[in-house]
Amino acid sequence: MTSFRALLSVSDKTGLEAFAHKLVAAGGELIASGGTARKLVEAGIPVLQVEDVTSFPEILGGRVKTLHPAIHGGILARRTPQHLDELERHNIRPIDLVVVNLYPFQKTIAQANVSLATAIEEIDIGGVALLRAAAKNHESVTVVCDPADYEAVADAFAAGGVGAHLRRRLAVKAFQHTAEYDTAIAAYLADQVGDDRPAASAASATALPIALHLDLKLIQRNRYGENPHQQGGLYGYAGEPSAFEVLHGKEMSYNNWLDLDGAWTAAQDFAEPTVAIIKHGNPCGLASADSLEEAYDKAFASDPVSAFGGILAVNRTFNLATAQRTADLFLEVIVAPAYEPEALALLRKKKNVRILLHSGAATRPLSLRSIVGGVLVQELDRSEEDMNPLRWRVVSRRQPGPEQLADLAFAWRVARHVKSNAIVYVKDCATVGVGAGQMSRVDSVMMAGHKAGERSRGAVMASDAFFPFADGIEAAAKHGILAIVQPGGSVRDDEVIAKVDELGLVMCFTGARHFRH
Repeated sequence: MTSFRALLSVSDKTGLEAFAHKLVAAGGELIASGGTARKLVEAGIPVLQVEDVTSFPEILGGRVKTLHPAIHGGILARRTPQHLDELERHNIRPIDLVVVNLYPFQKTIAQANVSLATAIEEIDIGGVALLRAAAKNHESVTVVCDPADYEAVADAFAAGGVGAHLRRRLAVKAFQHTAEYDTAIAAYLADQVGDDRPAASAASATALPIALHLDLKLIQRNRYGENPHQQGGLYGYAGEPSAFEVLHGKEMSYNNWLDLDGAWTAAQDFAEPTVAIIKHGNPCGLASADSLEEAYDKAFASDPVSAFGGILAVNRTFNLATAQRTADLFLEVIVAPAYEPEALALLRKKKNVRILLHSGAATRPLSLRSIVGGVLVQELDRSEEDMNPLRWRVVSRRQPGPEQLADLAFAWRVARHVKSNAIVYVKDCATVGVGAGQMSRVDSVMMAGHKAGERSRGAVMASDAFFPFADGIEAAAKHGILAIVQPGGSVRDDEVIAKVDELGLVMCFTGARHFRH
């Protein structure tokens, strides 16, 4: 009589043979289905076919294999006299170990041009039932869904049996695995629904899903949330790689992650070498140039005081020249798509800076924000049509010159990364003053002018939404702004344009706004 019975049915056969050998050596009798059984037979490992246990063949092309009382009775039976007697009356033996991983549904749908029929055939039924049954009865049964756990389980059986703590941990893992699996299926099928989905807006070809399935896993517990009295943590999408890897420094805080998101998104929005320095959710410096080090110099010059303790993101490999320029500046976080080895070595000398590497993971197209009673969902603001100055309407008598138009285009792109009411002063494709988050647009104009000082003379200005009154234009002119880009659309547009012409300024309308709350 063997000491335990194990059922194996795996799609991913990584480490299977070595694991099976260890189980047999520990006194296990193996039962396996389909391809798993063939793999073990080829390796010379003694194994019973599922049909040897059920006395019933696989049917429907393998759709039904393990869905049988001889299998599920052996898994679900509690080790009580009543259940064991009932198993004996029906000639069923208990199963002590269930090893299952599921058909690769997620990998299948990730491939290009996969048909719905193909995806449907990759929906595992029997495997999910086995995992849930074993996990439910983890008081008596060990369930394994990840080859990474093979060694620990095999060692435990060799030592006399799996302890209660490990059985429970593996059960939790199995339920998480099936939950992720079902979430992926539900999300995929919901995306296939066509006619009953809400129509996409005229500005977008993407319809919001009628149901949004989220499966998030804790990546990191933060020391606290925004404040010490709040708990906080970072969660990632299950089954997807983390977007960033911490190469150096202590763990990120809740606020670090928020500012990192803003910095990374802003820097990646530009084609030229770009540096974004973010402080409390807003750019204090953002610049593009022919080289990364020049872009850094210009971004830092935008607001050197606020840059202290900021988050710095770039859209190019972080090079040594740029690293040398940051040597005397305290930064909370630096993030880049790659690092030159010499640059990384130099940056690591800064004890308190956190250095992060972007993994290359794609950004999800939706933004989610919790509110009382629900979650607000929207597409990310990635519009490109209004970013092209050739599509703008020049509404002033004075026409913009080529350099002005380039700065206006840069300022307009920056504005969508600044919290409303957003005003951005720009000169030579670099911010020189930013006004953010004010309740009055004219206050944002004056704040940006205060930050810029004399650098605002001859600069251009972008506003994320229209000017409701001409006072914002007057304030900008006092700071030396020569050209303005804004969406237009106010009932007082004529008054605003008249003031622009009176002051001899340039004004362009984009026809689109970029609020960021």
